[in-house]
Amino acid sequence: MMRQRGFTLVELVVTLVITGVLAATLTMFLKPVIDGYFDTRRRADLADAADTALRRMAMDIRRAVPNSVVPVSASCIQLVPSSGGGRYRLAPDIAAPSSDWLDNSQATLRFDVLSPLTTVPAAGDWVVIGNQVAADLYDGTTRAAVASVDAANAYRQHRINLAAAKQFPLGYDGGRFVLVANAEQSVFYSCANRTLYRTVAAFSADRGTTCASTAGAVVAGDVEACSFVYDPNQGATQQAGFVWMRLELRRDGEGIALVQGVHVDNVP
Repeated sequence: MMRQRGFTLVELVVTLVITGVLAATLTMFLKPVIDGYFDTRRRADLADAADTALRRMAMDIRRAVPNSVVPVSASCIQLVPSSGGGRYRLAPDIAAPSSDWLDNSQATLRFDVLSPLTTVPAAGDWVVIGNQVAADLYDGTTRAAVASVDAANAYRQHRINLAAAKQFPLGYDGGRFVLVANAEQSVFYSCANRTLYRTVAAFSADRGTTCASTAGAVVAGDVEACSFVYDPNQGATQQAGFVWMRLELRRDGEGIALVQGVHVDNVP
């Protein structure tokens, strides 16, 4: 009968040493791979967050009311997003005596919309016509409040009734107007406290001088830096401006910086 034997203390020590050497070797080779995986994951998350934020800002900038973009500072920009628009009647319709046309030589209380409205304005929303300078929009020279909108006729044409008679400045040929939702009269994008904010504010005559408070919606976090540069194309036709945006995010030692440019339609 054979006696069962265990292992000696020397064998145990040798086994532990060999296991430790193998573990250290594997760690030396695998740690960079694992760290690289998590670093890549963090960079991908940061890039996705930055890209989403830039796209969100670009969407608002593209639909901004012509000549409403105002750079407040290097890290803050203001604009007025439009909610729709169309073409108004420029002259009386001799075949329809009841038509209402917009006469720029006098105050207007109502006017016909010749193009179908994709977004029908609500009472309290704003009509903007012929805005060529940001100051005119913010102080009220080129905008008027909507009182009501008549139901569309057989040709899908509406009539907009204003809350008060308004004499609009001359716009470009074609009778173009844009609409602004009263709930979003003005929007600020600003960076503060490592956060990019989107803040909704009211029209203000002191536009471009003070950035809104950071109590708005959070667009992106982990913000290391952001900057805005606006070129209204001064000295040329001013029909197309350009906003340059740079957003840098950083988290756990990993950073990403993305840049995007957006063209602005400045034709009133």
